Amino acid sequence: MQTDSIQFEETATKGRAYIGDAAEPQAEMTFSKAGTQMIIIDHTDVAEGFQGKGLGRQLLNKMVALARERQVKILPLCPYAKSVFDKDPSIRDVLR
Repeated sequence: MQTDSIQFEETATKGRAYIGDAAEPQAEMTFSKAGTQMIIIDHTDVAEGFQGKGLGRQLLNKMVALARERQVKILPLCPYAKSVFDKDPSIRDVLR
């Protein structure tokens, strides 16, 4: 599964990155916007049968790239996202 298969949707206050069908994604990461300077990742879900394939990390990489592009910070309230930030110093430049 390549990162170019990641879909992205957002409104003024929230959004999501997902892989697969919009109605029943194989993996999904949701976020809220805290003003114009911060994204709060609040949930990551990978469907049964797709776990352990790196889909959650692909979604987080997409969010990190988005944060860098928009010059905003990420607050990872989601336990999965927080654990990856704790383990990988290379993405902490966007960590709040």
